[in-house]
Amino acid sequence: MYVFVDPIKMASIADLKDIPAPPPVSWMPQTAGWWVLGGLVLLGVLVYASLRWRRWWRNRYRREAQAELAAIERAIVDPATRTEALMAIPALVKRTVLAWASRREVGPMSGEAWLRYLDRTYPSGGFVQGPGRQLDALAYGQGVIGNDDLASLMALLHQWIDSHVAA
Repeated sequence: MYVFVDPIKMASIADLKDIPAPPPVSWMPQTAGWWVLGGLVLLGVLVYASLRWRRWWRNRYRREAQAELAAIERAIVDPATRTEALMAIPALVKRTVLAWASRREVGPMSGEAWLRYLDRTYPSGGFVQGPGRQLDALAYGQGVIGNDDLASLMALLHQWIDSHVAA
């Protein structure tokens, strides 16, 4: 004999039981190893941030030189200020070098010795045998430089400011 059971009466909400919740677990590390690991990570982040800040601070003269070189490029376009702007280029290069080199060593340099020194600070060269050779003539206001040579000199100086190394 088969007894028919009504499914609605068989499954009732009243028969449901609560699922027991797991006990609360603290997010705090339970062992000393996690505290040590957290401290090492924090120390690593602080060291990295300190090194990045020091590098940024040491290279501020490069940012200032790039900004001044951009201002010189804008002044060269105006015929009224072109001569003064051209004469400011060698002074900018000298001030940039003096930001990290010894004044006693670099200050009196000029001419071929100065250009050779600049070539030693830049692996690609370009001062003795390139557009940088115009710097000596521009320093004394004797330089007549064409637009192509000027564009090459400006490109060289932008690259040099960004990637020169101490000689």
